Amino acid sequence: MTTAPLLALRGVSKRFGAVQALSDIDLEIHAGRVTALVGDNGAGKSTLVKTIAGVYTADAGTIEWKGRAHRIARPQDSQDLGIATVYQDLALCDNLDVVANLYLGRETRSLGVLDEVAMEARCRELLDSLSIRIPSVRIPVASLSGGQRQVVAIARALIGEPEVVVLDEPTAALGVEQTAQVLDLVELLRRRGLAVVLISHNMADVRAVADEVAVLRLGRNNGIFPVAETSHEEIVAAITGAADNAVTRRSARTLTKDGAAPSTDAAADDDRNRTTEAGEETA
Repeated sequence: MTTAPLLALRGVSKRFGAVQALSDIDLEIHAGRVTALVGDNGAGKSTLVKTIAGVYTADAGTIEWKGRAHRIARPQDSQDLGIATVYQDLALCDNLDVVANLYLGRETRSLGVLDEVAMEARCRELLDSLSIRIPSVRIPVASLSGGQRQVVAIARALIGEPEVVVLDEPTAALGVEQTAQVLDLVELLRRRGLAVVLISHNMADVRAVADEVAVLRLGRNNGIFPVAETSHEEIVAAITGAADNAVTRRSARTLTKDGAAPSTDAAADDDRNRTTEAGEETA
């Protein structure tokens, strides 16, 4: 890729006491592309996200924004650069309506008084531009479905007009239709030229919207794979650290059932079996 990244991590490391959570992480995030961040539990995904978001401060390495090194020591530093993070718990206030949630902490005021009309108009405009369908912007968030809550949380992150949006497991525990709604929104963000970092365990979702997949394993880089050129089995192998796993074995069984040639090991086993049977017949 020839274009300069919006956000780049160079040799980023983070330790918690005796635990080395991240070691020499390199990652580039480009405008108009979706980068999926995947890895097994404990691989360091959450630590990396919180380091980008300013919840944690990197112990070593540099974080570059548009080619210049910046120190991100608090969430406000990340937001000021143009990075918005939507965590898995969404951090929505169930008792407040959609407008209040979108503007929580950044309310619009006129002559010292909350400008409810302006905030509601801007809220409707933003939701319409994102093709987000909810019954009303004045109903409590508690009455929305899981998918609607997720897209409202993403919309709130866009109020500050960020250039990078980090989504932590946005489709976890959602149904099929709700998942499709969230993935449609991710694609819309990409078409708008935003950079999206998608953290997910769902490889179907990753392959549906991501341009490349960055794999973490035991707190280290374990490969960056273009989705269009990489098989599901290769990504799973990078995540697990083993070429032979349940996914590859299932794929081999499927090929064999469809009439394809069995694997080398299976063919060797067949040869050994035939040799043994021939010996028994001769005896």
